Amino acid sequence: MAMQAREIEAMIKEALPDAKIEIRDLAGDGDHYSAIVVSEAFRGLTRVKQHQLVYNALQGKMGGQLHALALQTSAPA
Repeated sequence: MAMQAREIEAMIKEALPDAKIEIRDLAGDGDHYSAIVVSEAFRGLTRVKQHQLVYNALQGKMGGQLHALALQTSAPA
């Protein structure tokens, strides 16, 4: 069962309430998304740690309900 973009956004927002999030369905199939996530929580963290915060927010759905997520993360400018 595929995930909806709004569900992905809600899960990320729950973990990172200040996040600015832009999600695109890359293939129109509900399985392949790209996400840009900007949050103060990322400040001072490595890119790997930033991505781990987002993946943790998705509560294990990566690789199952959500097949692919091209992720770009950053702290606000």
